[in-house]
Amino acid sequence: MKILMVNKFLYPNGGSETYIFKLGEYFNGHGHEVQFFGMEHKGRIVGNHAESYTSDLDFHTGKLKKLLYPFKIIYSTEARKKIRKVLWDFRPDAVHLNNFNFQLTPSIIYEIKSYEKKRGKKIPVLYTAHDYQWICPNHMLMIPATGELCSKCMENGFPECSKNKCIHNSGIKSMLGSMEAVLYKKLKTYGLVDTIICPSAFLKEKLDQYDILKDKTIVMHNFVDRKEWTEEKKEDYVLYFGRFSEEKGVRTLIQACRELPDIPFVFAGGGTLEQEMASVGNIKNLGFLHGEALEKVIRKAKFSVFTSEWYENCPFSVMESQAYGTPVAAADIGGTPELVENNRTGELFQSKNKDDLKKTIRKLWDNPELCRTYHENCREVKFDTPEEYCEKLLKLYQAE
Repeated sequence: MKILMVNKFLYPNGGSETYIFKLGEYFNGHGHEVQFFGMEHKGRIVGNHAESYTSDLDFHTGKLKKLLYPFKIIYSTEARKKIRKVLWDFRPDAVHLNNFNFQLTPSIIYEIKSYEKKRGKKIPVLYTAHDYQWICPNHMLMIPATGELCSKCMENGFPECSKNKCIHNSGIKSMLGSMEAVLYKKLKTYGLVDTIICPSAFLKEKLDQYDILKDKTIVMHNFVDRKEWTEEKKEDYVLYFGRFSEEKGVRTLIQACRELPDIPFVFAGGGTLEQEMASVGNIKNLGFLHGEALEKVIRKAKFSVFTSEWYENCPFSVMESQAYGTPVAAADIGGTPELVENNRTGELFQSKNKDDLKKTIRKLWDNPELCRTYHENCREVKFDTPEEYCEKLLKLYQAE
């Protein structure tokens, strides 16, 4: 099959990019052809034969103000023209959408459907919902300024985003986010997508509250590379790996670390809270790790902690930890509880509750036999490999 993978970023930037690169690698290595459409960027590592990409648009900078007059982040004629060139050059059998709002805009959906009509052939359009973008303009179901978990846009309408300045605490950006969400809900644009892949049942439940989406959603947890199981000699440390930021619960974790001075913690990653953790004596910061170096640190940890304070969808770190034989103490919100079997491959604690986090860490640290039992139970964890996941995707492409 010929598959066009669409994502606004075509360079390593986060989970959705890891996802599309892995899918492309598998499909291209198994007799299929994958090309990519998104923004041009100096770090771009994948692309398309037509060399057609949209101009780079950074929604986080003041440069956006220069682009407000054409409201480029709501509807992009440039994106339609650029993807049109790719569609007619590549002639894909299926289009797989990922993160595209704001930078590419839903305008590309109309171009795909126009191409389908002109070609006279059904082109399956699938979308992997990496976050809550279609029901929450800031994509997190959270008011960032306060950290409050929120469903106000679902209950009262998308203008709530503007009211609460939910996008980068900016009135202008939040107003545009509200306008985009209102427009495409009214036009029922997302109903043109054939299948919506939800990496968690939690996300599916949220999307299903919109009638136009509920018959199109399916649950497919993310994949994880499962290496050959090895009996690692566990070392005496508790691991956190990922982004060092507020929504990840890292500030709460740092406070817990201060109050558990006899327990050594290893952090691997980077982010805005890096300076704050530097003053905590029992935290060793290894910085950003990847590949074998990260895998080794995960495998040797007594257990890992996942402290997110927003509705994580299907975090790779929770899956990887168990896949490498390391139990997880995990926050009990979003899609995370679907990944950790409580009291079997790890333990759940109440998100944002520092005392419950401390209690859970102390319990696991003081009970090495319990950790060993959880470690053995991780053998039975059955997350899809990339190969298994891609075979499911192929069936979806072909079914549509």
